[in-house]
Amino acid sequence: MWPFELSGRESPMHIAIGVYDEFTSLDAMGPYQVLQHVPGAEVVWCAAEAGIVRDDAGLLRMEVERTFDDVPRPDILVVPGGFITRKLARERHPIVDWIAGAHEHTTYTTSVCTGALLLGSAGILDGLEATTHWAAYDDLASYGAVPTEQRVVEQGKIITGAGVSAGIDMALTLAGRLAGDEVAMAIQLAIEYDPHPPYDSGAPSKAPPAIYEMVAAINDERAADASS
Repeated sequence: MWPFELSGRESPMHIAIGVYDEFTSLDAMGPYQVLQHVPGAEVVWCAAEAGIVRDDAGLLRMEVERTFDDVPRPDILVVPGGFITRKLARERHPIVDWIAGAHEHTTYTTSVCTGALLLGSAGILDGLEATTHWAAYDDLASYGAVPTEQRVVEQGKIITGAGVSAGIDMALTLAGRLAGDEVAMAIQLAIEYDPHPPYDSGAPSKAPPAIYEMVAAINDERAADASS
């Protein structure tokens, strides 16, 4: 499809997106839309068990054919977030052990939104700068990470993206590292990622106080419900 090729690889580059019940759909679908176009890449979805996995709205249901055990050593690891990640991180859901084991062998380990909490629970963010959804900075810090408001944070082979929509930015950054700037720019053009939001309230520092307080309260309530 693309007039680009990755040199020096004789086998596909395996990109594994790990999911779980109640993941946030755009956290996973944004990176997927980008990374499926990286030359030589093979994107696979995996979960603790094969079968149907639901998003956090309960409206999207996707069939996942591979388990974490089926994909023990992917080249690239992508971990989306969701309100339930606080509970999964605390209780050490199987995805946490998968991250910890796979990270030893990855070229890049990445997360979107509160997927960073699962990286933290796996013990790979201690002392490193990282980002997540703004409502989860304190949770991220509890795992030894140093939260930052940057939209994408690179720390060696670990790349974390901020909340939800930032997964596209993270994936384009990753595509540039994997295949070069020209490929990443071509993918950006192909998906016409040229955001001009109608409102300038996409970060806590920009949103009116009343809007911030309302959304923070909703986030806290949903996170508490998911963690109970």
